[in-house]
Amino acid sequence: MVRTFVAVALIAAGASLAGAPLPAAMHPIIIGHRGASGHRPEHTIESYRLAIEMGADYIEPDLVSTKDGVLIARHENEIGGTTDVTAKFPDRRRTATIDGQTVTGWFTEDFTLAEIKTLRARERLEFRSHTFDGQFDIPTFDEVIEFAQRRGRETGRTIGIYPETKHPTYFRTIGRPLEEHLLASLQAHGWNTRESPVFIQSFETENLRALRHQTTVRLILLLDSPQPQPLDDTRLRDIASYADGVGLNTRLVIPAGPNRRLLPPTDIISRAHAAGLLVHVWTLRKEPTFLSPTYNGDFEAEFRQFRDLGVDGIFTDFPDVGRKVIGR
Repeated sequence: MVRTFVAVALIAAGASLAGAPLPAAMHPIIIGHRGASGHRPEHTIESYRLAIEMGADYIEPDLVSTKDGVLIARHENEIGGTTDVTAKFPDRRRTATIDGQTVTGWFTEDFTLAEIKTLRARERLEFRSHTFDGQFDIPTFDEVIEFAQRRGRETGRTIGIYPETKHPTYFRTIGRPLEEHLLASLQAHGWNTRESPVFIQSFETENLRALRHQTTVRLILLLDSPQPQPLDDTRLRDIASYADGVGLNTRLVIPAGPNRRLLPPTDIISRAHAAGLLVHVWTLRKEPTFLSPTYNGDFEAEFRQFRDLGVDGIFTDFPDVGRKVIGR
């Protein structure tokens, strides 16, 4: 709420937010979404390395489990589209029901870590560069933590991590719970405290409620658009009872019409701040399939708008653009 007030005050005074130095409180953190995934195959050490070089404050490993209970960084447990598993293990293809959805493919829980380490990552989106396909392996969560800590020491910066538990209820039902291994890894690396540069995020509420009693690390509830129930003040106060913030789909902050043109912003940021919640938004991407035509191709304008609305953090596939706009 403080950020929104400052932004409004500056506008009222005729100040140019784009040209004037911003107060420290108005510099949202830049979160490398799956690393610098607009430039390198997602969830690889090279993607995380580039995100840090481009100025990301946090890197995001989505977490799923192997057959032998090791957490690895993949956006989904189905890895047919992000690795060369289809060529190396053609006989492992099967159909599973995950969170009520029928999915056919290759699943991390069917592979040991040793088998996962034989795979190489590939770009998921066809319209992005595939130059680096087949070059990078799949990192474990421990490797991601170690890498962030090492680069922090080398750069003199604090490089945080922002892990997401993917399908936590599903993994628990098949005997591969994510949370215990996540907390054990954080503890082993000295990052299981309130002061640690760590956010744990999830779309599910029950695992966040349980985690609230197991760790003091900051927790973020992810919310997609549209919402099945209104984000009224009562609900925000309830979220604040077990989470430290909300990770909002950008359309919950700035809605769009059927033509993808933007409508006036909602008041969700100020109301979330009033409930004591941080507000992080996801995910800013520059390609026309993602960027609203309202911006007329000006990707930087999207960062400026969310910055000026007072968000506390921005997920992006292009942390270089985010850092350029937001500054240090």
